[in-house]
Amino acid sequence: MFALWYLTFAVDEIRKRLAWLFGGTKKPVAPAIENKPAPAVAPVPTPKPAPPAVVKPTPAPAPVVTKPEPPKKASEPPKPAQPAPATTPAPVQPAAAPVQPTPAPVTTPVAVKSAADKMPIPLPKSLTESNGNGTASNGNGVALDGLDQKLYDAQPNKLMKVDTEQLKDASNDFIKGEANAFVQSIKEAQQAGARKQDTMVDAAVLAKLEEGYAKLAASDSKSLLKKYLTKEVFDNLKNKMTPTFKSTLLDVIQSGLENHDSGVGIYAPDAESYTVFADLFDPIIEDYHGGFKKTDKHPASQFGDVATFGNVDPTNEYVISTRVRCGRSMQGYPFNPCLTEAQYKEMEGKVSTTLSGLEGELKGKFYPLTGMEKTVQQQLIDDHFLFKEGDRFLQAANACRYWPSGRGIYHNDNKTFLVWCNEEDHLRIISMQMGGDLGEVYRRLVGAVNEIEKRVPFSHDDRLGFLTFCPTNLGTTIRASVHIKVPKLASNKAKLEEVAAKYNLQVRGTRGEHTEAEGGVYDISNKRRMGLTEFDAVKEMYDGITELIKLEKSL
Repeated sequence: MFALWYLTFAVDEIRKRLAWLFGGTKKPVAPAIENKPAPAVAPVPTPKPAPPAVVKPTPAPAPVVTKPEPPKKASEPPKPAQPAPATTPAPVQPAAAPVQPTPAPVTTPVAVKSAADKMPIPLPKSLTESNGNGTASNGNGVALDGLDQKLYDAQPNKLMKVDTEQLKDASNDFIKGEANAFVQSIKEAQQAGARKQDTMVDAAVLAKLEEGYAKLAASDSKSLLKKYLTKEVFDNLKNKMTPTFKSTLLDVIQSGLENHDSGVGIYAPDAESYTVFADLFDPIIEDYHGGFKKTDKHPASQFGDVATFGNVDPTNEYVISTRVRCGRSMQGYPFNPCLTEAQYKEMEGKVSTTLSGLEGELKGKFYPLTGMEKTVQQQLIDDHFLFKEGDRFLQAANACRYWPSGRGIYHNDNKTFLVWCNEEDHLRIISMQMGGDLGEVYRRLVGAVNEIEKRVPFSHDDRLGFLTFCPTNLGTTIRASVHIKVPKLASNKAKLEEVAAKYNLQVRGTRGEHTEAEGGVYDISNKRRMGLTEFDAVKEMYDGITELIKLEKSL
């Protein structure tokens, strides 16, 4: 508003000044004063009377000019003339009677100036009319420049109306913006308070953490948990909690605190744990998966050409059976420790319905653990078809709640394709058969994963790949393994471990993790699952097993 008022005022003031300069009654200009004797003036006839508005000067000297003095000597400097008033001169006297300079006229200009200031300055007609070409003129036929043209054309009333509406809208927007900002600040304060409340870990949990950490630090554990859970990391994480499921550091490390013989000792109770407790997960992931750093990103899923792999033991001398499996988590559900019994049952129903739609060599039947006879269950475990009940590492991680609710197994008619429901992960998809035909086993797995994924969405992270309960299974989640009998290498366990490490292989007992070899039979698989594709993970196993068989033959 102030800007508009000021613009109107400036236009009016410019008009007044232009009127005074170029239009209206012209006044006589006082003669210039020089610091020298005035020259003699010849008498001139008296001019005719002029209109009152215009006064023409007469040849007689103006009353403000001093009378000429007689010439002085050359050495004497001239006497300065008395200054004349700068405003309107006094009335002209007859030429025959020149008036002597007196102090009286000094007061006259003051009175005239005061009166003139009180008189309105008329607006010249030249500023209100066109110069004939449609261009505003200054009264002397000179066109105004761009800025003057804009000022001349401005219509204050119209501008005021338009800008007032715009300013009104701007004011409303400003008020709304301030109101929204105020409301947002309140919400942020409430959220900050909620986050602060969420991070207040229960005193009993903190006490259990402190006690468990002290025992782990004093133990001879070789777990990755002990290696990377320094006092600094422990103190930084012990008060943290995941936002959605309120999982604490105790939920993450309690299995490793209770089982000092763990190889890893850490689980993710929910997907958010990988972010909230990243200071512990990241170095363990890097160590286990062969240098996958916290700045690395897992590549996109790529199964490659399934026909690449053949039979690693065509003569069936060494490889007893071959198995390739992958883990998957169902989108929209937390991991085992955070699942309710109702969610377990709901997931079991979805898996059963989904798998019943499979056809061809994948066609089979789903068997829920609830109501399954113990003898049938044990036989499936002995055949390596079914997971074990009561695994102490999973129990300590709080992953066996509501057992056997929501658990089950699916297998095809030939028992070469299986799916575990809610063992360690939501799904374990397995392809297996006797002998060493890795190519056939891998082809069946890839086909099954693609079919199931059409029906069930899986949890996936751009950096970590497919999400799983245990950090060792992240990324591809692929574990390609063989049960292989290498008695000569078994007698030289150091040599076996050396070759396995060269190809990033993991050596386990006959019945899997945390078991011993029986009759010189080992479970050997690829170890890395992150930072490489599914195809590359299987190829590492293929190359490593081929080398082990070659070495066993040479001994």
